[in-house]
Amino acid sequence: APRTWHACVVPWGAPRRQRGLHGISGPERLPWSRRKRREHPGTPSSSRVGPRGLRRLRRRSGGRAAQRRRRLPRERRRNCATADGLWELPVEPAERRPECSRCSRPQKVCLCPFLPVHPLHISTHLYIIQHPAEENKVLRTVPLLAACLPQDKCKVKIGRRFSEERDPELSTVCRKSGTLILYPGAEAANLEEFILDSPIYPTTIIIIDGTWSQAKDIFYKNSLFRLPTQVQLKTSISSQYVIRTQPTNRCLSTLECAAVALSILEKNIYIQETLLRPLQALCSFQLQHGAQIRLSKEHLLKNGLYPKPMPKNKRKLRKMELLMNSIKI
Repeated sequence: APRTWHACVVPWGAPRRQRGLHGISGPERLPWSRRKRREHPGTPSSSRVGPRGLRRLRRRSGGRAAQRRRRLPRERRRNCATADGLWELPVEPAERRPECSRCSRPQKVCLCPFLPVHPLHISTHLYIIQHPAEENKVLRTVPLLAACLPQDKCKVKIGRRFSEERDPELSTVCRKSGTLILYPGAEAANLEEFILDSPIYPTTIIIIDGTWSQAKDIFYKNSLFRLPTQVQLKTSISSQYVIRTQPTNRCLSTLECAAVALSILEKNIYIQETLLRPLQALCSFQLQHGAQIRLSKEHLLKNGLYPKPMPKNKRKLRKMELLMNSIKI
């Protein structure tokens, strides 16, 4: 049916634009702009505002929540003002437990008795690239690793992006021919086999500390880490860091990776035993005080014990299937 336009019923003496032709056939109503001003007070009355303009005005004025706050009753506004005054009350600062200067653990649960009396004598330089999210975690293993090694042999670099301008020292290390980076992949060589075939014996190794997604982000988004030779560990040992969930049974913590790699490079199995001793003590203490053994995601999926529903994302679902079939991701 064709539309029939009609004049809105407005009081005599209203502005000329309100006495014009507005609206379509139907019940008599006010013009669109006047209805919007009545529903949303605060809209300018000098111009007609459309839906986009109305949204723009809401954003400028703080959105719908801010408009609702302006229309609060007087009693509720008074209560809000009283609640706002609570922020001015003095707050006692939270006191942290005193920490051990060597192992960075609270003094009551200090792990220094399980550390070597003197730092281990090694010739390999170790660089730990730590994700910022790992710095504040309580059960981190990097402080234990640094406490076992000399300060000039173990250096920790915290960050997600590294370049030649930001860190000239790390850039120089990555460009040396004797530098290795420990990260698994299709292009990575086995560390033990690489040492036998390489004409230059490696003097420096780089390890990325973080979750697997964080380590992947750091490795692939920093061109500096493509310069060293990429190696990986092919070992049959299972992780002793049982208070954290690992993707597979073959995944190792940062401390365990460093222990195995240094024992191979230094050709001394005693280094691995010494570095793993504080980690075993840490896990044993946590298990005695309420922590539970965390099985790997691979083990949970194979035995039907995975507590979460299977993901709907095809890429994540494919990863789950690879874990269940023990295929390397």
